[in-house]
This record gives sequence, structure tokens and C-alpha cells, in this order.
Amino acid sequence: DIIWSRLLLSQRIIHKMNNYSRLQKHLHQFALASKFMREASFDIENIFFSSGKQNDNHVFICGLARSGTTILLNALYESNQFSSLLYKDMPFVLAPNLWSKFSHNSKNPKTEERAHEDGINISINSPEAFEEVFWMTFNANQNSSYSKFKLYVELINNKYNKNRYLSKNNQNINRIELLSKIFPASKILIPYRDPLQHAYSLLVQHKKFINAATKDNFITNYMKWIGHTEFGPNYKPISNKNIKFSNDFEINHWIEQWILTYKNCLKSNHSNNVRYISYEELCRSNLYWKDILDYLDIKDKYNFTFTNSFRELNLDYDVELLNKAVTLYNKLS
Repeated sequence: DIIWSRLLLSQRIIHKMNNYSRLQKHLHQFALASKFMREASFDIENIFFSSGKQNDNHVFICGLARSGTTILLNALYESNQFSSLLYKDMPFVLAPNLWSKFSHNSKNPKTEERAHEDGINISINSPEAFEEVFWMTFNANQNSSYSKFKLYVELINNKYNKNRYLSKNNQNINRIELLSKIFPASKILIPYRDPLQHAYSLLVQHKKFINAATKDNFITNYMKWIGHTEFGPNYKPISNKNIKFSNDFEINHWIEQWILTYKNCLKSNHSNNVRYISYEELCRSNLYWKDILDYLDIKDKYNFTFTNSFRELNLDYDVELLNKAVTLYNKLS
């Protein structure tokens, strides 16, 4: 009982990482750090839990981090029509059915604000972006990975007894065409946000997580193991070509990333299953939200509160660069 209670603690959310015991940290390292262990856990999961029932009507949320992807994930998850990876699926996220046979979760999980301190409260039953662990394990350039990803979605659906899968993975912004090929009947949602507000939010989170990582190296390892490179100690630009503003401690770098990311989306994406979602419009209009529910074939409509965290900003930025971003923002709108 003591061992299992400590294993349960290993599933606690990211802002408690610096309080993990040595056992909890070793468990995460055991499950996530080794590619061999990730592959092995997936293979075992497949042997015991594959049903062969695959569907295509899924929803993939992707975009530049801090664009509203998490709140949109939470809002759609409330429809109760989707399965999704949850915090309690950590750390064996490639074997969610198998892990559930060994882990013991509280019936009344504690809800806390996540590490970003952005007003989003989560518990071990909240959905989150752990799908990237799959793409770190299986090469997206290999055809064999396509069938494995279909199987992975099937396994998650099996665990939660659903037919539709809901994903939030910011890294998928570079896999739009791939996802459309694997699941041609699915929908891909790309949220976007006022570029200056968005860039400032990214800069703040980048500094926050780098500072936290200096106090505990496990934070760096954890974010590396789950493929969280959008900001923080393992930061890798989503768009890494034609970068002119390379200093990621300055606002211009993040404005440029905003431009490059959404510009690349518009250039490469011609699929009719992709829809851009204005976060500001989500916060303004309930009709806009209901239209999204219609688009996703969610028949039972419900309300959800989206809060715009607009701030008056006095920043030293490149005016020409921001003007380009605003022009692109208006084009997306």
C-alpha cells in the first residue's frame, strides 16, 4: 500500500515536480527516458488491449503554444464525446490501459492551478498534451508509424470507452498534412491569438520555466521526456528557418515565431478539414463557440466560459515586425 500510494504521487501535475521523491523521479525516468522502454510498453499494450475497432472522426488541436490550445481542449472535453490522454495516464502514456491496471487513483482528486499560473485548474483527470511521446518514439517519416498511430488512438479510445479521440499537441502544427493523411475525416483546429499578447505570454512562460529548472534539474528532464520544447529549458523554435531575431529572451523573437508559424500554416495547408480558431472571438461570442460545436458534429450544445487575458503592454518591439504580424492576424480572421 505504501508503494502504490507513492506511485500515485508520481502522477501529480507539473508544478509539483520539484516535490517529487526519488522514487517518483526514477519511475518517470524508467517509463519515459528510454526509447526501448517506450516501445516495449506500447507493444505490450497492443498485445493485450487492441480491439481492432478504429474510427476516423477525431479532433486534433495544434498551434503555437499559449494560443488557447489548452482551454479549447478542456472546453471540448466537457462534451463527454471524446477520449483523451489524461494526467493520470502519466508516466506510461504509451500503455494507458496497462498502467490503469496497476495505478490507483483517488475518487476525489485534488484540483490545482497548473504551473503556468494562467488560471487553468487541473487534476489527474484533466486532459493534457502527452501525445508527443508517441512521435518521439516512432518516426513520423516512416509509413509503419501511421498504422501504429491509428492503433495508439484506438487504445486510448478503448480505455475510456469512446469512439472519438481528442488531441492537443502543439508540435502537430508541423504535421497537419500527415494527420490529414492518417485520419482524412478528422478535424484539425488551429487557434490563434493577438500576436503581441501571444508573444508576451510565450516570453513570460519561457522565462518562468527556465528559472524553475535552475532550481531542480528534474523539470528539464521531465519536459524533455514529454517533448515539451515550445518554451522553457529545452526550447526549440517551432519554426526554425529564416530566423532573424534569435534572442529568445526578447519579445521580437516570439513575434517572429508567431509570424513564421502561421505563415507556414497558410502556405502548406490546403485541406478542407482544417479550421483556424480566433481566441479573441471565442471570448467575445457564444455563437462562435456553438458554431465550432456544429463544425465538430457535437449535437448537444453547452456553454463554456473563455476569458481573454488581455494586458496593456509597454514593450520595446520592432514596429515593422509587429505590423507584419497584425496583417497576418487580420488575414487569419
